[in-house]
Amino acid sequence: MNVRPILYSALTSLVLASFSTHLYAHKEGDFILRAGAISLQPEEQPFGTLDTLNAGLGNNEQLGITFSYMLNENWAFGLLAATPFKHDITSNGAKIGETKLLPPTFSLEFFPAKASSKWQPYFGAGLNYTTFFSEESTLGDIKFEDSFGLALEMGLDYRINDHMVVNASIWNIDVDTDATLNGADIGGVNIDPWAYMISIGYIF
Repeated sequence: MNVRPILYSALTSLVLASFSTHLYAHKEGDFILRAGAISLQPEEQPFGTLDTLNAGLGNNEQLGITFSYMLNENWAFGLLAATPFKHDITSNGAKIGETKLLPPTFSLEFFPAKASSKWQPYFGAGLNYTTFFSEESTLGDIKFEDSFGLALEMGLDYRINDHMVVNASIWNIDVDTDATLNGADIGGVNIDPWAYMISIGYIF
Protein backbone atom coordinates (compact mmCIF):
# COMPACT_ATOMS: atom_id res chain seq x y z
CA MET A 1 0.00 0.00 0.00
CA ASN A 2 1.35 3.40 -0.99
CA VAL A 3 0.95 5.65 2.05
CA ARG A 4 2.53 8.73 0.43
CA PRO A 5 -0.76 10.06 -1.06
CA ILE A 6 -2.43 9.60 2.31
CA LEU A 7 0.34 11.55 4.07
CA TYR A 8 0.20 14.31 1.46
CA SER A 9 -3.57 14.51 1.89
CA ALA A 10 -3.29 14.70 5.66
CA LEU A 11 -0.61 17.41 5.55
CA THR A 12 -2.62 19.41 3.01
CA SER A 13 -5.66 19.23 5.25
CA LEU A 14 -3.65 20.51 8.22
CA VAL A 15 -2.21 23.39 6.21
CA LEU A 16 -5.62 24.37 4.86
CA ALA A 17 -7.11 24.17 8.33
CA SER A 18 -4.53 26.65 9.62
CA PHE A 19 -5.88 29.24 7.14
CA SER A 20 -9.56 28.47 7.62
CA THR A 21 -12.06 30.65 9.42
CA HIS A 22 -11.77 31.20 13.18
CA LEU A 23 -14.59 28.81 14.00
CA TYR A 24 -13.39 28.05 17.51
CA ALA A 25 -11.37 31.16 18.30
CA HIS A 26 -12.14 33.17 21.40
CA LYS A 27 -13.35 36.57 20.23
CA GLU A 28 -13.53 40.13 21.52
CA GLY A 29 -15.99 40.49 24.37
CA ASP A 30 -15.99 36.80 25.37
CA PHE A 31 -16.05 36.22 29.12
CA ILE A 32 -14.61 32.83 30.09
CA LEU A 33 -15.38 31.47 33.55
CA ARG A 34 -13.47 28.32 34.60
CA ALA A 35 -13.75 26.31 37.82
CA GLY A 36 -11.91 23.22 38.98
CA ALA A 37 -9.28 21.71 41.26
CA ILE A 38 -6.13 23.73 41.98
CA SER A 39 -3.00 22.60 43.82
CA LEU A 40 -0.67 25.19 45.40
CA GLN A 41 2.81 23.78 45.94
CA PRO A 42 5.34 26.03 47.74
CA GLU A 43 9.06 25.76 47.09
CA GLU A 44 11.01 23.68 49.58
CA GLN A 45 12.79 26.58 51.28
CA PRO A 46 13.40 27.09 55.03
CA PHE A 47 12.09 30.02 57.06
CA GLY A 48 14.65 32.76 57.73
CA THR A 49 16.42 32.14 61.03
CA LEU A 50 14.52 28.87 61.45
CA ASP A 51 16.98 27.14 59.12
CA THR A 52 18.03 24.73 61.87
CA LEU A 53 14.41 23.57 62.14
CA ASN A 54 14.20 22.91 58.39
CA ALA A 55 10.76 24.55 58.44
CA GLY A 56 8.57 24.87 55.36
CA LEU A 57 5.00 24.86 54.01
CA GLY A 58 3.19 21.81 52.68
CA ASN A 59 1.01 21.55 49.56
CA ASN A 60 -2.75 22.11 49.52
CA GLU A 61 -5.63 21.66 47.09
CA GLN A 62 -8.72 23.84 46.83
CA LEU A 63 -11.46 25.00 44.45
CA GLY A 64 -9.92 27.31 41.86
CA ILE A 65 -11.75 29.86 39.74
CA THR A 66 -10.35 31.81 36.80
CA PHE A 67 -11.82 34.55 34.65
CA SER A 68 -10.65 35.72 31.25
CA TYR A 69 -12.18 38.72 29.50
CA MET A 70 -11.17 38.89 25.84
CA LEU A 71 -10.10 42.44 24.93
CA ASN A 72 -9.72 41.22 21.33
CA GLU A 73 -8.89 37.90 19.65
CA ASN A 74 -5.34 37.85 21.03
CA TRP A 75 -5.38 39.66 24.38
CA ALA A 76 -7.36 39.12 27.55
CA PHE A 77 -7.49 40.29 31.15
CA GLY A 78 -7.26 37.33 33.52
CA LEU A 79 -7.90 36.71 37.22
CA LEU A 80 -7.06 33.70 39.39
CA ALA A 81 -9.05 33.19 42.58
CA ALA A 82 -9.58 30.25 44.94
CA THR A 83 -11.09 29.18 48.21
CA PRO A 84 -8.59 29.73 51.08
CA PHE A 85 -5.55 27.45 50.99
CA LYS A 86 -4.63 25.78 54.29
CA HIS A 87 -0.95 24.83 54.54
CA ASP A 88 0.77 22.81 57.23
CA ILE A 89 3.92 24.37 58.66
CA THR A 90 6.43 21.55 59.05
CA SER A 91 9.79 21.12 60.74
CA ASN A 92 11.96 18.18 59.71
CA GLY A 93 8.84 16.52 58.32
CA ALA A 94 6.68 17.01 61.44
CA LYS A 95 3.75 19.43 61.61
CA ILE A 96 4.36 22.38 63.96
CA GLY A 97 1.54 24.65 62.85
CA GLU A 98 -0.59 25.85 59.95
CA THR A 99 -1.57 28.96 58.05
CA LYS A 100 -4.25 29.95 55.58
CA LEU A 101 -3.66 32.17 52.56
CA LEU A 102 -5.39 33.66 49.56
CA PRO A 103 -3.31 34.47 46.43
CA PRO A 104 -5.48 36.44 43.95
CA THR A 105 -3.50 36.97 40.75
CA PHE A 106 -4.20 39.45 37.95
CA SER A 107 -2.72 38.81 34.51
CA LEU A 108 -2.56 40.12 30.98
CA GLU A 109 -3.01 37.04 28.80
CA PHE A 110 -1.85 36.53 25.22
CA PHE A 111 -3.64 34.05 22.94
CA PRO A 112 -1.46 33.34 19.84
CA ALA A 113 -2.80 33.60 16.30
CA LYS A 114 -5.68 31.21 16.01
CA ALA A 115 -6.95 28.83 13.38
CA SER A 116 -9.95 26.52 13.42
CA SER A 117 -8.28 24.23 15.96
CA LYS A 118 -10.19 23.56 19.15
CA TRP A 119 -6.91 23.88 21.09
CA GLN A 120 -6.32 27.43 22.39
CA PRO A 121 -2.98 27.91 24.20
CA TYR A 122 -2.27 31.16 26.04
CA PHE A 123 0.44 32.81 28.13
CA GLY A 124 0.16 35.45 30.83
CA ALA A 125 2.12 37.71 33.14
CA GLY A 126 0.86 39.88 35.95
CA LEU A 127 0.73 40.75 39.64
CA ASN A 128 -0.04 38.58 42.66
CA TYR A 129 -1.24 39.64 46.10
CA THR A 130 -1.03 37.01 48.84
CA THR A 131 -2.60 37.54 52.25
CA PHE A 132 -2.00 35.23 55.23
CA PHE A 133 -4.38 34.63 58.13
CA SER A 134 -5.32 32.13 60.87
CA GLU A 135 -1.67 31.32 61.60
CA GLU A 136 -1.02 28.79 64.39
CA SER A 137 2.20 27.26 65.69
CA THR A 138 3.40 25.09 68.56
CA LEU A 139 6.46 27.39 68.71
CA GLY A 140 4.37 30.42 69.65
CA ASP A 141 2.57 33.29 67.93
CA ILE A 142 3.76 33.15 64.31
CA LYS A 143 2.71 35.73 61.72
CA PHE A 144 3.40 36.26 58.02
CA GLU A 145 3.21 39.63 56.28
CA ASP A 146 1.14 40.03 53.11
CA SER A 147 3.08 39.84 49.86
CA PHE A 148 3.08 41.45 46.41
CA GLY A 149 4.94 39.78 43.57
CA LEU A 150 5.06 38.93 39.88
CA ALA A 151 3.33 35.89 38.39
CA LEU A 152 3.75 33.96 35.15
CA GLU A 153 1.01 31.84 33.64
CA MET A 154 0.58 29.24 30.91
CA GLY A 155 -2.71 27.61 29.96
CA LEU A 156 -4.55 25.60 27.35
CA ASP A 157 -8.27 25.63 26.51
CA TYR A 158 -9.88 22.78 24.59
CA ARG A 159 -13.11 23.92 22.99
CA ILE A 160 -15.88 21.31 23.45
CA ASN A 161 -18.57 23.37 21.74
CA ASP A 162 -19.58 27.02 21.32
CA HIS A 163 -19.76 27.61 25.06
CA MET A 164 -17.78 24.91 26.90
CA VAL A 165 -14.03 24.41 27.35
CA VAL A 166 -11.75 22.07 29.27
CA ASN A 167 -8.69 23.82 30.66
CA ALA A 168 -5.28 23.01 32.09
CA SER A 169 -3.14 25.84 33.49
CA ILE A 170 0.04 26.49 35.47
CA TRP A 171 1.30 29.54 37.40
CA ASN A 172 4.63 30.38 39.01
CA ILE A 173 4.09 33.02 41.67
CA ASP A 174 6.65 35.18 43.46
CA VAL A 175 5.58 35.14 47.13
CA ASP A 176 8.16 36.58 49.52
CA THR A 177 7.07 37.43 53.05
CA ASP A 178 8.60 38.32 56.40
CA ALA A 179 7.80 36.18 59.43
CA THR A 180 7.64 37.02 63.13
CA LEU A 181 7.54 34.65 66.10
CA ASN A 182 6.18 36.04 69.36
CA GLY A 183 6.70 39.52 67.91
CA ALA A 184 10.37 38.97 66.99
CA ASP A 185 11.55 39.08 63.39
CA ILE A 186 12.72 35.65 62.22
CA GLY A 187 13.58 36.67 58.66
CA GLY A 188 12.27 36.31 55.14
CA VAL A 189 10.26 33.42 53.78
CA ASN A 190 10.50 32.66 50.04
CA ILE A 191 7.42 30.57 49.31
CA ASP A 192 7.39 31.06 45.50
CA PRO A 193 4.72 28.41 44.80
CA TRP A 194 3.73 26.62 41.63
CA ALA A 195 -0.02 26.34 41.05
CA TYR A 196 -1.56 23.61 38.88
CA MET A 197 -5.22 23.64 37.84
CA ILE A 198 -7.61 21.43 35.86
CA SER A 199 -11.00 22.97 35.16
CA ILE A 200 -14.18 23.17 33.13
CA GLY A 201 -15.12 26.53 31.64
CA TYR A 202 -18.14 28.32 30.19
CA ILE A 203 -17.95 31.10 27.61
CA PHE A 204 -20.52 33.87 27.96
